[in-house]
Amino acid sequence: MRTDPTDTGGLFVGRRPGTAPTKYRALPQRGSRARQRVDALLAHALIGLMAFISLLFWGPIPAGSLWFASRVQYWTGSVSFGILCGFAAMLLVLFCGLALLKRLDRAWILVRRAAGVDQRSGVMPRVFAYTAAICAAIFAFWFIVINGPGSSSMPGQGG
Repeated sequence: MRTDPTDTGGLFVGRRPGTAPTKYRALPQRGSRARQRVDALLAHALIGLMAFISLLFWGPIPAGSLWFASRVQYWTGSVSFGILCGFAAMLLVLFCGLALLKRLDRAWILVRRAAGVDQRSGVMPRVFAYTAAICAAIFAFWFIVINGPGSSSMPGQGG
């Protein structure tokens, strides 16, 4: 009996249904040079689309949710309802974005396998981590350098 958590889905009793590792019958056949170029170009395009969607998570989606919350607050006159609607909208868009990223990741694996690469795992976690690191660095630069310690939002304070 195997008790490795990667084999048992994290449980020592047995595997949860539907969590078995993917096993392929044989290595994929390599396509022609033209097919490999097309598949490589498509794989790069999918990674670019995944990176673009991941970048939306760190600015435009939260900003859009704040805008939506302000519109709801304006329409209803209730700040609490505006916050609730903005938060719900943000969660909905973020979860839909994650579902889309997961589908694109599966498509990327299939494209790589079609190109003859023995691709068994996706690239979504790395793309998401890289975009998070890039956005954190940009935010830190803005917060420390551009906004700076000498600036102040209080009237009559600082420069």
